[in-house]
Amino acid sequence: MQDIKKTEYTSTAKWLHWGMAMVWMISWAMGILATHWRDELNPQHGLTFLHKALASTLLFAIVIRIAWRLMHQPPALPQSMSALMKRGAMIGHALLYAIALIALPLSGWYWSSVADKPILVAGLFTLPSLVNPDPDLYDLAKYTHTWTSWFCGALVGGHILIALKHQFIDKDNILAAMLPKTKTQR
Repeated sequence: MQDIKKTEYTSTAKWLHWGMAMVWMISWAMGILATHWRDELNPQHGLTFLHKALASTLLFAIVIRIAWRLMHQPPALPQSMSALMKRGAMIGHALLYAIALIALPLSGWYWSSVADKPILVAGLFTLPSLVNPDPDLYDLAKYTHTWTSWFCGALVGGHILIALKHQFIDKDNILAAMLPKTKTQR
C-alpha cells in the first residue's frame, strides 16, 4: 500500500493552506471595498477595522505555516513536470509566502502606524506601531500597500489558474493533494 504522506499534504498543511487562503481573499476583497467604495460601504471605517483585524492574523499564521512546512516534507511534484516548471512552482510559492503572506500584511501595518491608526488583531489585542506617526510618509505607505495588494492579487490569481490547469488539463493530482478528503475517500 502506498504511503499517503508521499501523495498528499498533511491535514494540518491543508487546514493552514485553505484557512489562510480564505482569510487572505476575504481581507483582500474587504480592503478593495473599503478603499474604492469608501463613501458607500465604509463611511465610518468599520470595514477598514474588520479588514485590518482579519488580515493581521496572517502575520501569526504564517509563522505556524512556515514552521509546519519546515518540519513536514510536501509530496513530490509529478515526474511529468519539467525542471523549469518545478523551479517555477518553487519560485511562485516563495513569492506567495514572501509577498502575499508577509510583505502585504507588514505594509498595511506600516501604513496604519504612519497614520497613527491601531490594528486590533482578531479583536483580541492591538499591534504596537512599527514607526512613529508621520503624515509625510502617509502617501508612500498607502501606495506601497495598495500596489503590493494589486501585485498579490495577480499572484494569487495566477496560483489559482495554475492549480486549475494542473487539475483539468494536466490531470496530475497536484490540486487533489491539497484538497480535504471527503468521507468517501477516507
